[in-house]
Amino acid sequence: MDATDPLPDRPAPDNPQGKLVLLRHGETEWSRDGRHTGLTDIPLTAHGEELARSAGELVSDYDFRLVLSSPLQRSRRTAELAGLDAEIDPLLVEWDYGGYEGRTTKEIRAELGYNWSAFTHGVIRGETPGETVEEVAARASRVLTRVLPAMADGDVALVAHGHYLRILAAVFLRQAPRFGAAITFGAGCVSVLGYDREHPAILAWNHGPRLPMEPPKS
Repeated sequence: MDATDPLPDRPAPDNPQGKLVLLRHGETEWSRDGRHTGLTDIPLTAHGEELARSAGELVSDYDFRLVLSSPLQRSRRTAELAGLDAEIDPLLVEWDYGGYEGRTTKEIRAELGYNWSAFTHGVIRGETPGETVEEVAARASRVLTRVLPAMADGDVALVAHGHYLRILAAVFLRQAPRFGAAITFGAGCVSVLGYDREHPAILAWNHGPRLPMEPPKS
């Protein structure tokens, strides 16, 4: 196994049967406006609740062995509206954006004078310390060490946040955390990870009520 594998001690069951279903919470006012929403605990919009119900229809045929949700209300409410009985796991909270919390990429770039990206350039300290992309990946790795054994013979669902789930997917795929920048994830959309001949793989990505035609604003 490659020495750079972020989960070198992960279980590698023979012919794993389970799938890892990722569900991003529905729209909030901040996500709609492209504002970085980390630890700020804000509710879904009415449209966000509609998206959550639609996501529930997409996953209704699954019989999940384990369902975990971020403790933030936008994820908990999404799980509820999707018909999922979720266990709360604090490790699933969104990236702590520190001093960039609540700000748009456009605003941050105008202030800095270059094409800033959280994945490439990181965040700054604010009312909260902020996290590096590697620190978010470390949290995701801890979740996966719990999830992977459950996938040996069953499906698992995670209800959480856009950037966090993109980084978790990168870790699952044994890529660097910054690979998450290349896989956008719309509000209320569903993605599925699993194994193809025992290799971690994307089985479906960013499915929602309609085909997304542009990346999320944040």
